[in-house]
Order: sequence, then structure tokens, then C-alpha cells
Amino acid sequence: MGAVAGQDWKSELAVRLAAVMPEPEAWLHVPLIEEIRQLKAAQRAVIIAHNYQVPVITAGIADFTGDSLAMARFAANTEADTIVVCGVRFMAETAKLLAPDRTVLLPAPEAGCSLAESITPADVRALRARYPGVPVVAYVNTTAAVKAEADICCTSGNAVAVVESLGSSRVIMLPDRFLASFVADRVACEVIAWPGSCEVHDRFSADDLLPYRRIGVRVLAHPECPPDVQATADFVGSTAAMIEYLSAAPSGRVLLLTECSMADNVLLARPDLQFERPCNLCRYMKAVTLEKVRNALRDGRPTIVIDPEAAARARRPLERMMEL
Repeated sequence: MGAVAGQDWKSELAVRLAAVMPEPEAWLHVPLIEEIRQLKAAQRAVIIAHNYQVPVITAGIADFTGDSLAMARFAANTEADTIVVCGVRFMAETAKLLAPDRTVLLPAPEAGCSLAESITPADVRALRARYPGVPVVAYVNTTAAVKAEADICCTSGNAVAVVESLGSSRVIMLPDRFLASFVADRVACEVIAWPGSCEVHDRFSADDLLPYRRIGVRVLAHPECPPDVQATADFVGSTAAMIEYLSAAPSGRVLLLTECSMADNVLLARPDLQFERPCNLCRYMKAVTLEKVRNALRDGRPTIVIDPEAAARARRPLERMMEL
């Protein structure tokens, strides 16, 4: 789901965005999108966006859109001079860790993450002291400082494989307790969880789903949702897994239990699907706007800077994950 290319890209983009907004509204964004495209070319920059960004960003300006793991892989392999991250801070830090020689811009420096902020490096050191010798698996939804204390990283899409790769009878998983529970149900070892959660996914409940299940709406849930929600859903999987599932799904009504913009982005490719709207907005993801992206490219800031010693330590668990 990248930016529209071609000579008549403006008309193509407006028509494409018409799946999620009135076409006249889409045209209002075109001048700023054109300015961003010009700045991007002049700066030899690429824009990577998470699936939770709004369609004017994913379809209008992004060179690549994906989940955390896909964004990390793209950042590690790009030859661009500058990487603009339309996402939250831990994503921009991950890009900088994997592309240390590139300039990484975070258009909205206030875009944090409730999950990443639920644990500190001191917390990880305390866990190691309590459980000596037990490997620590850090979700990518953590700060670089926390990653530096971990043995290996994971995403919601590869968490089970990461834990199994360790061959340990016990592992520590942090910081999302619901992802840890999801993994614990699928592996043979003991999973020790940290009590963190995502404020977007934690707000869903199984009771919210019952009216939709009664009328045959397909329900997809993210592993960061509470266990009762996962148990009630038709499908539980990562952002990428949900997209793959929906790409082959028949037309019909769908309830997507994750961030609201995910459904809008899927609609760009599958306008025949009808999404029900009990979804939750991420206030951090929505801090990113076209105006802030334009300003970041124009001014060359805010940049991501990570202490070299901490970066070296944080890079190892990320690279270990990506080698699997």
C-alpha cells in the first residue's frame, strides 16, 4: 500500500481515497501531498508508515506501509539518505537502530506508546535478578533502552517462533501481558509476563462482540486484545496476518478489533468489505499529520538520536530476531 505513481497520480489517488472519504475531500489533500512528494525526491527520502496511519498518508505519501516487522526490514534495506517514520517513537528508534547511517525523522515527536511506556530498563534488570538465567523476549513495542536489556525481540506476528527458537523451559515476555498469554497457549515452555497492555486493544471486551456474533459478522482480533476477546473472535493474528486473512476473505461484514485506520486501509484494496465500527483510535498514531511530515522534510527535524553504546546493545536483539 504505497503512494500512487504514474503521470495522472492526482486523479488516481483521489479516486482511490474515495473508498474512505468523499472524493472532493480527497482533492483537498492533493496540494500538500504533491509538496511532500517533491520534498521527498529532493531529500532522497523514503516514507514508511504503519498500518494504523490514515489513508492520506499510507496511500498518498508512503513508499512502504506495513506492520512493525515489515517497517523494520524496509528500514534496514533502504538506500535512501533519509527515512521518515509515520508511526510512533519506538518505530523510529527501531529504524535508526537498523539503519544507523541514515537520518531518521519522526514528524510527531510526541507520538509515544502506552505499551512502550509501561516498562523501563530498570524493570527488565529487576526481572533478570528475580529470574536468573531466563531469556528475555522484548516486544518491538518497547524503547531502545529496554531493547538494550533484552536477549531477543519479537513482533506479534513472529512471537511464537521467537520463543520456540530459544529452546528454554522458561522465558520472560514483555511488556504486553495479553500477547504473552497468546504465546503461552501455543508453546511448551513457561511464559513469565510483564503486566503491560496497549490502551487501544485493552479497551475491547467480549461483551462488545456478542451482538455482532449473533448476526454473523466475522470478528478478527489482535493478540494484544484481552483473552476473552481472543476466545470470542473468528481469527486472532498480527496486523499482517489480519491483512492476509482479509485479502482472501469473501465479501461481507467484518469487525476488526484493532486501531480504526486499519479498516480504512484494508478498504482501499477491498472496497467490497463492510467494516463495523466498534474500533479504537490510537492518539499517538493520530499525532502524525501531512503538515508535520511536510515540516519534517522541509526542516530536517525532529531527528532520532540514540546513544551509541545503548544502540549497539539494542541492535543485537533486533538483528537476532530478523535472522530467524
